[in-house]
Amino acid sequence: MLESLKRAFREAAPAVDFCALRFVEETSEQLVVRQDVPEPPRLAVDRGAMVTVIHAGGLGYSATSDLTAAGLREAAGRAKDLAALVAGRAVHDYGRLEMPSPKGRYASPVAKDPDALTRAAKFDLLAAESAQCRVDPRIVDWEAGLWTTRTRSAYLTAAGGEVEQDFTFTVPSLSATAHDKGETQTRTHGGRGNGFCRQGGLEVIDAFGLSGAGRATAEAALELLAAPDCPTGTLDVLLMPDQMVLQIHESIGHPLELDRILGDERNFAGTSFVTPDMFGTYRYGSDLLDVTFDPARAGEYASYAFDDDGSPAAREYLIRGGVLLRPLGGAISQARAGLAGVANARACAWNRAPIDRMANLNIEPGASRFEDMVAAIEDGVLMATNLSWSIDDSRNKFQFGCEWGRRIRGGKLAEVVKNPNYRGISATFWRSLAAVGDAATVQMTGTPFCGKGEPNQVIRVGHASPACLFRGVQVFGGAG
Repeated sequence: MLESLKRAFREAAPAVDFCALRFVEETSEQLVVRQDVPEPPRLAVDRGAMVTVIHAGGLGYSATSDLTAAGLREAAGRAKDLAALVAGRAVHDYGRLEMPSPKGRYASPVAKDPDALTRAAKFDLLAAESAQCRVDPRIVDWEAGLWTTRTRSAYLTAAGGEVEQDFTFTVPSLSATAHDKGETQTRTHGGRGNGFCRQGGLEVIDAFGLSGAGRATAEAALELLAAPDCPTGTLDVLLMPDQMVLQIHESIGHPLELDRILGDERNFAGTSFVTPDMFGTYRYGSDLLDVTFDPARAGEYASYAFDDDGSPAAREYLIRGGVLLRPLGGAISQARAGLAGVANARACAWNRAPIDRMANLNIEPGASRFEDMVAAIEDGVLMATNLSWSIDDSRNKFQFGCEWGRRIRGGKLAEVVKNPNYRGISATFWRSLAAVGDAATVQMTGTPFCGKGEPNQVIRVGHASPACLFRGVQVFGGAG
């Protein structure tokens, strides 16, 4: 099919300064067993292509599901017409862009093909663990799920660029909810919002630890029911990786997206407290904060070799030693801002234009062992598994809640507490970073549900992080 698509595109490409085609075919299967009942499988296939034209200083896009030469010719004509309308009226002269004409391939690492198990066998696997959640009458809801997606993509340019990328995404999930005397608590295994999401096949289920997780998750939900509320006060906070995913995402990832800094998202997703003059000098966090854009990390959820504008992707430091170095901006935003960025122009589907998005955004591990970080806390709370989030439209003031907490007193882990929450300001919070966990504390997490753009795009994002210790944080419980 790709060979015929290439021929059709070469025939359809108009005589313009630049023309590219991005083809995407995505097949997904979502299976859920809820309260021991298999739900109807959700199956989807989506296929189409986006044509990009740059001509006479204008930029135009047009998408089509008609992949014949005639269909692509019509889409290319629409894109050329839109480019003509934009020429001379846009915020940037797109004719000055040097768009890449790349060649290369990428494929997700897959040890166990998802199709090696029949759909019935996958349902049996989920049902077996779901049944283990029924440990007590107070467990009122429970479910296990498995979401697998295969994505084939091709990026072609009229000048001869050819990139093919094949992705396999696997997202297991499991949760249990307990209720008693007006109190409800939910515990999830691997994180809410499908936090345990990776590229790969059925081996991801093994890494997730599905076997045996049902009983442990249900028992943890019951433990939360009986736990005291998280205290209120200024305390040290030890955030585990399945909460760091949200902290990184909201207070580093979104503020550093260059199109947001340039004002493109102001009417929808907001702006950023970060301004272009901060890069190279601004103290974003303590000396311990090292943040990388790393699309080459094997198995992480948003790994790739080329972004959706054809730029080759490479690992780059965004923040090093606490100092802000570069934004999350693709080729077009880099040209507009005059700043070096990264290859992160990404689209969620064939019928959406690429915009600046997080991909794999990671905190690099430090030198602190978990037990040493606990020992360094005289009075604090360990918090795990994101539950809720609220952040202003400049991605500065935030308030986050977690599922699970444990008090730390005198350098020792103490009782479990429920409803742990904390608040802060991005511009100062990261400067309170006092210890960064070593490689043994690192977990790869992420989310399939990062929303941005008009029309809206929901995209996959990966985050790898160690556990991190913050000093003097405003902490509060469920009544705070």
